[in-house]
Amino acid sequence: MPLTLTVDGPRWRAHLREVADRLPGLVPVAKGNGYGFGLGRLARRAEWLGCDVLAVGSYEELPQVLSRFGGDVLVLSPWRPWSCREEGIDGSRVVHTVGRLEDLEALAERGGRPRVLLEGLTSMRRHGFTAEDLERALASVPPGVRVEGLALHLPFGTDGAGEVASWLSRGLHASVFVSHLGEAALSGLAARHPDVTLRPRVGTSLWLGDRGALAVTGTVLDVHPVRRGERSGYRQRRAPREGHVVVVSGGTAHGVGLEAPTAASSVRQRAVALARGGLDAAGLALSPYTWAGRQRWFLEPPHMQVSMLFLPASVSPPQVGDELGLDVRFTTTTFDHVSVT
Repeated sequence: MPLTLTVDGPRWRAHLREVADRLPGLVPVAKGNGYGFGLGRLARRAEWLGCDVLAVGSYEELPQVLSRFGGDVLVLSPWRPWSCREEGIDGSRVVHTVGRLEDLEALAERGGRPRVLLEGLTSMRRHGFTAEDLERALASVPPGVRVEGLALHLPFGTDGAGEVASWLSRGLHASVFVSHLGEAALSGLAARHPDVTLRPRVGTSLWLGDRGALAVTGTVLDVHPVRRGERSGYRQRRAPREGHVVVVSGGTAHGVGLEAPTAASSVRQRAVALARGGLDAAGLALSPYTWAGRQRWFLEPPHMQVSMLFLPASVSPPQVGDELGLDVRFTTTTFDHVSVT
């Protein structure tokens, strides 16, 4: 009973190539669930693109990509003495991210001529050195440590170009790895700072930038007619009217129906979130599944492997074995099957 991601291979690969051609020095990001594709598949695609550096989110992800990608692998999470898992891997290909002087010193004490990026503390306020501390760190790099550039991780929806420009103006390093900076901003900064090599780290807009190449489907497993008021499901919800209960693959184990806290910032987004909250409180929730051109309601919250939907009698139900399309958040969805045509 698969939840399937089907990829139009030629179209997807053409998109990947187009992005790589537009962004000199591209560093693909493959982390977490591999944006739904899996880390191994993305590592092989980065190799196919000819990239020399691939970024992962954590040290635990290194074994999955080092065997499939021949270049260097940058770990985005900051190095800490207790979090590093490098046993059995080729450490010469690993580039660490460091944002504290004490970590830089502790890493140096381990020997092995570690390769590092020093991360600047941007307006994200997440990890990194302040500009002043970064200058001090560069002036006192421990022997054996190879500093290969600076790292800047930017927030969404701000003047990233202005923030990066303020760091570049200090002339701290000739290589700067930057996340979440648009193409126009990258081009403008490159023109104004020809002595700096900008390395854009890109994940979502690379792997998921052409959604038309990606289709997600769930398989219909059962269809049952119900009369108004009849109970169904774990929670024995009453059917609001005559119709059908449709059981379809995809549940909480896949990430279906799970949501992150809302990022609503505009008045409209807050109104939508408020309306959805009211529906949830009334026991009504729209599912991500679509049938007959419309998004359909959950009968009850998704189960671990399947979801139960309600279709009114006015809609002809699908048949067992039919596929229902659904809209998912790729970074939180685990597919049973990924098919690249």
